[in-house]
Amino acid sequence: MTKGLKGKRIVLAGSRKTEEMSILVEKQGGIPIVRPAQGTVYLAEDEVEPELTQIVNEGVDWIIFTTGTGTETLIEMAEKLGILDRFITTIKNAKVAIRGYKTLTALKKQGVKPSAIDDDGTTQGLIRSLEPFDLKGQKVAIQLHGDTAPKLIQFLEENGAVCSQILPYKHISPDPQVFDELCREILAGKVDAVCFTTALQVRYLFDFARENQYLTDILNMFNEKIIAAAVGKITAEALIEEGVENVLQPEKQRMGAMIMKLSQYYKERQQG
Repeated sequence: MTKGLKGKRIVLAGSRKTEEMSILVEKQGGIPIVRPAQGTVYLAEDEVEPELTQIVNEGVDWIIFTTGTGTETLIEMAEKLGILDRFITTIKNAKVAIRGYKTLTALKKQGVKPSAIDDDGTTQGLIRSLEPFDLKGQKVAIQLHGDTAPKLIQFLEENGAVCSQILPYKHISPDPQVFDELCREILAGKVDAVCFTTALQVRYLFDFARENQYLTDILNMFNEKIIAAAVGKITAEALIEEGVENVLQPEKQRMGAMIMKLSQYYKERQQG
């Protein structure tokens, strides 16, 4: 039986489950190359506490929640500060917009009903859900998690909203040598595909490429020779926003499914 990834050099940009993913790539005949582009994540309690307190004390017109984990973390922080009831009341008194089913689940537990919810799990879907509302002069607090959601911020500000961001988790950039090595491998055509598991990995790579004058050439390689694979919709959306025209993603948003989708893609190309 032909292995779809036979001889293909597959970059794994994630920092989690790299050993498992490497084994899966090898089973499909590929050569895994681990280039962790995730960086370090830490809980930013000291920075978020004053932001949470300010929201509770001053109120907001809108609160936008973009991830389930981030939402749950803010609720836990509010409880720790002894302001959970006031925080939930503040949320209920504001209009709430959310992205993602995990976020919806986290807020349902608190009896919160959103005024706006994405239609497809993406930031663009979230923006579409906000389009009918008058946002001029509205105070909007946005919970973010890693990805800075530039399109969302741009949309809100262009529509007159006054935005503040809450980042319960902070990210320390990965070693720039990793990106330099990866960019050189991409530009030299030494890899066949790059697998991204978070939007943050995409942002870090393309920010590095932009700062080091690699961007145009990197995009050309992705759009002409190298496959960009995304684990799911949010990651794919980040790639598309950066200018990658063809993004491969599995129906089931799982790392293993992404590798199998990539293998199937190469099989079909060989047969076609």
